[in-house]
Amino acid sequence: MKLLHLDSSILGDGSASRALSSAIVARWTRDVPGLEVLHRDLAGEHALPHLDGASLAKADPTEAARSARALEDFLAADIVVLGAPMYNFGIPSQLKAWIDRIAVAGKTFRYTADGPQGLAGGKRIVVAATYGGQHPADSGRNFVEPYLRQVFAFLGIDAVEFVSADGLNISPDLRTQALDAAQERIDAILPLAA
Repeated sequence: MKLLHLDSSILGDGSASRALSSAIVARWTRDVPGLEVLHRDLAGEHALPHLDGASLAKADPTEAARSARALEDFLAADIVVLGAPMYNFGIPSQLKAWIDRIAVAGKTFRYTADGPQGLAGGKRIVVAATYGGQHPADSGRNFVEPYLRQVFAFLGIDAVEFVSADGLNISPDLRTQALDAAQERIDAILPLAA
């Protein structure tokens, strides 16, 4: 079984989403013998440039190879753990650049006479979502969870789970409570049966 661990926070070691995604991966690693883990830092050494015309044309062989590797990593994974902080109500642009590399017609979805069909089913996605304010998924202010659910459903993946911590920048006490609650959720629901 293969797990792809992606972090997209620009905050490095101070990132709450990185801490939660690492805790999720640690739980899977502890409880699933032989699990292969591949970590990619989308805001660091594995950053992808934003998609543009040259990217689509594969004008830069190095960038084309990195894009192909991102797609291969995704396709090979059984489980994907995403660290996804909210930036200005949505996902980081680094994560969006990765999504632009994995949403590929003919590889992860196709168009049919009956509408689009996802081709990447059978995967499980676990998102470590963090919010500085309080932004429940149904608040109308949170575009992280609805967007990621839509993207992965479009690719044929319905098993998308969120471990969220919100209100992290409101006060130190609320931050501690939110992170503790997220860790309790990790302990309660994970590992999700392989």
